[in-house]
Amino acid sequence: MKKTFLCTAGILLIASLLSIETAVAQGLKLPAASSKQVITQELGISQITLTYARPNVKERKIFGELEPYGQVWRTGANNATTLTFSGDVIIDGKTIPAGTYGLFTIPDKNEWTIILNKNGQQWGAYEYNQAEDVLRFKVKPNQTKNKVETFSISFPEVSATEAKLNISWENTSVTFPIQVNQDAEIMASIDQAMQGDKKPYLAAAQYYLSNNKDLDKALSWADEAVKANPETPYPYYWKAQIQLKKGDKAGAKVTAELGKQAAEKTNSEEYIRLNNQVIEKAK
Repeated sequence: MKKTFLCTAGILLIASLLSIETAVAQGLKLPAASSKQVITQELGISQITLTYARPNVKERKIFGELEPYGQVWRTGANNATTLTFSGDVIIDGKTIPAGTYGLFTIPDKNEWTIILNKNGQQWGAYEYNQAEDVLRFKVKPNQTKNKVETFSISFPEVSATEAKLNISWENTSVTFPIQVNQDAEIMASIDQAMQGDKKPYLAAAQYYLSNNKDLDKALSWADEAVKANPETPYPYYWKAQIQLKKGDKAGAKVTAELGKQAAEKTNSEEYIRLNNQVIEKAK
């Protein structure tokens, strides 16, 4: 009877200690072994959101050992890496609908396989199913000049129509472009906005200038922007840029001079400098 009581008491004591340890652990704060990073990158009129965890090399041999060649990798640590596109994008020539995708890779010595998979909500790649792939393509890896200690995914080059995604770790780097074709949507948006009371004259003129659209229309919109803000230097600058592109150097010089005068009145060093640059080009 005494022995049974002691055993029961011992079990209760262990259970009590485990409960205390669990309660303490719930309030425990420790740094993550692999830090989480979330990047939101604008691309045209949409956004890309990248979520991933960043392991360190820690003097280990990574590719070919810690991450074996020829095997699907979560492309980071912890949960699978995800890419969320707010609008449709184009990768390797294929249109990828807006949504969230798991970014998996298969590293190899001479080429990597890049994978977008419907299931990004998983730990690692243990539940990876090739049948859920929406895209697979090959890229060539490059050697980095310097060792990359902390695994990194970034967007080193971004334009209005393309963002290059780079994956780097240890001494290996791979890059591939993510593109958008939004011109029709943007042009429709401009046309619609021009029907409203507050017309975006300058923004529309800038888009037309940057994307080789109708420069006569762009110039007429720039004129309207100058009329609406005669004391502001930057509409003059953009009007002068359009005139330069049309080949009207004399007109560009006159406009830039007016923009410089407006900039001097408002102590805007930036637009004094920019309008001076146009004046120099117009000589």
